[in-house]
Amino acid sequence: MIEIAGLDHIVLRTSHMPEMLHFYSTVLGCPIERELPVEFGLVQLRAGNALIDLVAVDSELGRAGGGAPTGTDNNMDHFCLQIRALPEEQISQYLRSHSIEVGAFERRYGAQGYGNSLYLSDPDGNTVELRNQI
Repeated sequence: MIEIAGLDHIVLRTSHMPEMLHFYSTVLGCPIERELPVEFGLVQLRAGNALIDLVAVDSELGRAGGGAPTGTDNNMDHFCLQIRALPEEQISQYLRSHSIEVGAFERRYGAQGYGNSLYLSDPDGNTVELRNQI
């Protein structure tokens, strides 16, 4: 039922924002596309047809994800998959039929601009965002 169209974005939490920006923007050539005010701590970099979101762990968004990443603690907040357009209620019902808890669709910014998406967890507890292409 759900057909993946591509990777929309990945969110990396960091306590080294200047170094991460240098690596992804300067070294790998991902230009800065969008920045939220510093208190939110989000910088979005264009990576082909997807985005790499960098979130400062000491910012409003970063604190929601827990402590700073270390060699053993995760720095990935979530990843987002673009899915082929389907009615939102149909997507939610399909996921619930597989005993997957889902949140509500909300308007969020991604690699293709603003659109509706929802969050769910995979069996290992990783957060997956599904972005509807409607």
